[in-house]
Amino acid sequence: MVPNALDPVAAVAVPLWRRALTYGLLLAFAVWCVVGFRRDIAQIDLAPLEAGWIAIVGAAALSLWNYALRVLRWRLYLNRLGHVFPWRFVALTFMSGFAFTLSPGKLGEMVRGRYYQPKGLSMTQVTGAFFVERLLDLLAMIMLAAVVLAELQAYQSFLWLALGLVAGLLAAVALVPWPLVAQRLDRQPHGKLVKAIQSVAHMLANARQFLSPGILLTGLALGVMAWGAEAVGLKLLADAIEPGRISLFAAMGAYSIAIIVGALSFLPGGLGSTETVMTALLAAHGYTVAQAILLTLVCRLLTLWLAVLIGWICVWLLRDPRHL
Repeated sequence: MVPNALDPVAAVAVPLWRRALTYGLLLAFAVWCVVGFRRDIAQIDLAPLEAGWIAIVGAAALSLWNYALRVLRWRLYLNRLGHVFPWRFVALTFMSGFAFTLSPGKLGEMVRGRYYQPKGLSMTQVTGAFFVERLLDLLAMIMLAAVVLAELQAYQSFLWLALGLVAGLLAAVALVPWPLVAQRLDRQPHGKLVKAIQSVAHMLANARQFLSPGILLTGLALGVMAWGAEAVGLKLLADAIEPGRISLFAAMGAYSIAIIVGALSFLPGGLGSTETVMTALLAAHGYTVAQAILLTLVCRLLTLWLAVLIGWICVWLLRDPRHL
């Protein structure tokens, strides 16, 4: 049983320097989030949306719906691993990862694994589920962007690259006998490199169980519905500024390809790359540059930054043992 890192009794056994480093990194990451948020919010003039506050509320609600569907999928994955947890615990632990969504490739979201280790789940099990979750999210984005593939000629290379990456990784997980590879590696001398490779092999071995047709298609369907909801949110915001300028499918394409480019850039939260592409695509559909920038930043405020805020609230709540 791994001690709960948030338990005050267990923390006594942790060296002071390690606790200082941990909380220092958390503080630095929080400061990074605040600085990035201030940079974005300073550019937003909400005057054009004053009459469209209902659209803002609707877009925020769709983002919350996105989170709810992904929590449902995460609980299905935990059930697949043989663990049935209360909904509140699953929701809080899953969304606590949003606090670290600004990490490259959102890898920081795997911090949620520390809440499951005391419950009997290994880190390789959690990372295996996380690995498949991220692949399905990327595949869902590709499917949403594909509906306007003809309009996205300048970005088709990104779509094919993303599709090739997802297909290659899913094939590697499904076809390579990772459990056997992991067993053989376990018998090797435990150097640092071997241990790292062992962890990857065990992670991929755990990921295989999420590729059976039933849970794979269910996870993909939930991903399409979740991310499609946020794309609809962009359409609501766009119509609040200039109704009918962009179609629903075009809004889905603009949102999805921007997120894909941001993911492939491996920048923290796709910052910079996602905003640039989304603004360019909205401007290509007839919005002025000022309108496109406004739409992009409000959309990111209601998706990226709302998630980060909720994530830190969940991290704070999980400090209370009653939620564990």
